[in-house]
Amino acid sequence: MTPHTPRDLVGIGIGPFNLSLAALAHPLTELDTVFYEQRPTFHWHPGLLIDGATIQVPFLADLVTLADPTSPWTFLNYLKTRQRLYPFYFAERFHLHRAEYDAYCRWVAEHLPALHFNHQVDAIRWNPEHDLFEVDHTHLDNNGQAQALGRTYTRNIVLGIGTEPHIPDPLKPLVDAPTVPVLHAAHYLDHRDTLLTADHITIIGTGQSGAEIFLDLLRNRPHGRERLHWLGRTQAFAPMEYSKLGLEHFTPDYTHYFHALPEPARDRLITTQWQLHKGIDADTAAAIHDELYRRTLHGGWPDTVLTPGVHVRTAGRIATTKIELHLEHTQQNTRTRLTTDAVILATGYRERPLDRILAGLDPYLRRDSHNRPRIDTHYRLLLDPTITGALHVQNAETHTHGIGTPDLGLAAWRSATILNALTGKDTYPLPTRTAFTTFGLTPHHPHIPAARTPTTLTPLTDAT
Repeated sequence: MTPHTPRDLVGIGIGPFNLSLAALAHPLTELDTVFYEQRPTFHWHPGLLIDGATIQVPFLADLVTLADPTSPWTFLNYLKTRQRLYPFYFAERFHLHRAEYDAYCRWVAEHLPALHFNHQVDAIRWNPEHDLFEVDHTHLDNNGQAQALGRTYTRNIVLGIGTEPHIPDPLKPLVDAPTVPVLHAAHYLDHRDTLLTADHITIIGTGQSGAEIFLDLLRNRPHGRERLHWLGRTQAFAPMEYSKLGLEHFTPDYTHYFHALPEPARDRLITTQWQLHKGIDADTAAAIHDELYRRTLHGGWPDTVLTPGVHVRTAGRIATTKIELHLEHTQQNTRTRLTTDAVILATGYRERPLDRILAGLDPYLRRDSHNRPRIDTHYRLLLDPTITGALHVQNAETHTHGIGTPDLGLAAWRSATILNALTGKDTYPLPTRTAFTTFGLTPHHPHIPAARTPTTLTPLTDAT
């Protein structure tokens, strides 16, 4: 693309959120869009597509339905194209299997021409001469080797580079070593066969992923010789808050309320809300207890240890065959050591830092007191007024928009919000109220900003 034929929007990263945006942008003929992703194909957490594991939002929280239920990219239309509507209807399933959600997203990705995989974005700059963003990218082959360099000019950008696995500092030196497996849960299925042969396995992390992996291993270990330890920092194997009023924290109403709070209040609030999205769903917890109970029917207890309230102080290798974890109990203030043959880190994900990709725009960025980008209600980074284009983000705004940021249920609404901001109109009409709860005494009512339009001059006419 040349400066004389710029795109209206470049998306960087193709995960579920930018895929949602691409699907909703697809019918908007007035927008010229392109999306770049360095991976060769779409895949959603492939290492955690454990057989039987489900996503934690209803199927209506697909890529588009909550913004446009008439879209051709709904999950129900996906089922129709696969001739599976009636089986789904009789299954009475409200929550999809993870593998099914991944297959649905791949179906959408295969049909959107604006998506370009095997494209690594290297840099973003602002070109003041042309009043446009420059996006430099490298076209990769299927082995990840560079084939060609390119540059795209665009009026607007949306960053959807997602999250990355979090590795606790004491265990970073041990990850990916060639002998004893120490790996993040994101890679569980890639190593599952090897893990099942280990004599003793430790799972660290008491959230949903840790629970699913513990259950999968438990079901596939011999009775009486399970040899599983499950540890975590939280004070209990706590259930996820899934009451109907509790779920209203994942509505646009709450997002608007949270965004309007002062920065210190937002930071304090996030740390207290972990059980809204980091607990274990009731079905998984029940399945674990049922499996443990079943193994007591003929006498004895399963060889498992489930201990919350524990963190890893340090860790190291014993020779080349084992790992030694130095543990501390946060309530008892006691310490012990645990020797194990494999460690699985179900320690969650963190937003990928934007500093590298935004290095060329750093002088233009407006930051908060913790040096984080400031982000407005329409998911735009606050930039110097000399930049007339918009730079939106997806799943990088927890500090400004709250715990709903990574939630799939808000994907379509956020995508529609961004598209409405880009077009300057109600392209996708959104509800003015979404929760029975009134958050705060002064509700915040967002408005649609005017789209960026070229300046036009009124022609002069002779006076009459």
